[in-house]
Amino acid sequence: MLVVRNIVKEFRSGEQLLKPVNGISLSLEQGSFASIVGRSGSGKSTLLAILGALDKATSGGVVVDNVNISTLPDDKLTAYRRDDIGFVFQQYNLMPSLTAKENVMLPMEFAKVPRAERAARAAELLNTVELPPEVHDRKANRLSGGMQQRVSIARALANRPRLVLADEPTGNLDEATGNLIIELLGGLARRQKTTILVVTHDRSLSERTDRRFRLAQGKLEEITRD
Repeated sequence: MLVVRNIVKEFRSGEQLLKPVNGISLSLEQGSFASIVGRSGSGKSTLLAILGALDKATSGGVVVDNVNISTLPDDKLTAYRRDDIGFVFQQYNLMPSLTAKENVMLPMEFAKVPRAERAARAAELLNTVELPPEVHDRKANRLSGGMQQRVSIARALANRPRLVLADEPTGNLDEATGNLIIELLGGLARRQKTTILVVTHDRSLSERTDRRFRLAQGKLEEITRD
């Protein structure tokens, strides 16, 4: 379960004090599929960085399964990012010279998973995200954008994280492929009980998640369905 308790992030720009995240609270049950929608500059990336332990809030707390990551020392944060968080990026961030399977194996190598187990799990995950077996050994830079995003999702799931954070995961994809990626993420949340939080500016995308939030001027509100 993810619980965000009144987090604030502030910094100075010249004489001005900015608060891109200003008193945000949020609670997501395990296995939730949720989205946060907001315009560019609304604080989405700042909030995502805090939830992913890439940045620290000025005040407030982020609690994952009763562990307050806001108070963890740096070495524990590194382990948290490696073991408990999966990231999916708009730009995919794959290693272009590695194959699809090798990209998925990489996080498991850092976690010291034996090679045979890494290879088996990578193949299983690539099948889960419906990447054809004949391209598992194709280098990432020879895959289409939709295929690369599927590899990115498989990589995010490699170490069985409790939470997957997806930053504009359909931003570089055509509408049809983007729809497939959203269906895939939603299915993974329901089948594997992984909490998936998508950050996007695309309202049509956010409408397909189970819970929706809007971020504006540092404040977060849930969007209720009619």
